[in-house]
Amino acid sequence: MEVIAKPKGGNVDKIVERVFQESIKILGGLKKLITYRNLTWLPSLAEAAYVVVLKNEVLKTYSEIAKELGITEQTVKNIATADEEEVKKYLEGEIEKVDEHKAGGIAKLAYRKLKEEGKLEGEEVEIYHDEIEALGIDWAIHVLARIRGLDFPVDKDALLERLKGLIARGKPIEEILEKIEYPVKNPAELLHKIKEKLEE
Repeated sequence: MEVIAKPKGGNVDKIVERVFQESIKILGGLKKLITYRNLTWLPSLAEAAYVVVLKNEVLKTYSEIAKELGITEQTVKNIATADEEEVKKYLEGEIEKVDEHKAGGIAKLAYRKLKEEGKLEGEEVEIYHDEIEALGIDWAIHVLARIRGLDFPVDKDALLERLKGLIARGKPIEEILEKIEYPVKNPAELLHKIKEKLEE
């Protein structure tokens, strides 16, 4: 009999969204991120949130997570083993440099906080939902959710099949996918290419 692991806290994508939103809160909120003029690493935060949730809630191995997200096993390990306390010290300015996976450390801090407060279960927590939509960065979470388990490199047809109907910053994803170069090597490259086309 096959045993399928289910997240302890419910729907994986909803839990990931909570961890992602809490990560943004830890960083000082979206308005503070905008002042840095560098939202390009938000996809890394979303990816790290998936790794942390799949490891801790679904109890998947590094190898299983890597395959599901289309990233390397080493990246998964770097995220999962990041020292969140070192990252916290870095964020608070106590240390100047950190060798840890920053997004991984932040996602782990967010997950731990939500877990301790009992906010992974129960009613949805929509901390920055309206702001995420207003800034037009919610598409990254939706893209990552839909491409989970997709084998990379990937061609246009496979992406169209997974992403059809998705709207990114008011544009149909099909229109955006027509403009990018293939094959796409990994999820991070896909998010980068979509972001470039959205900004044209």
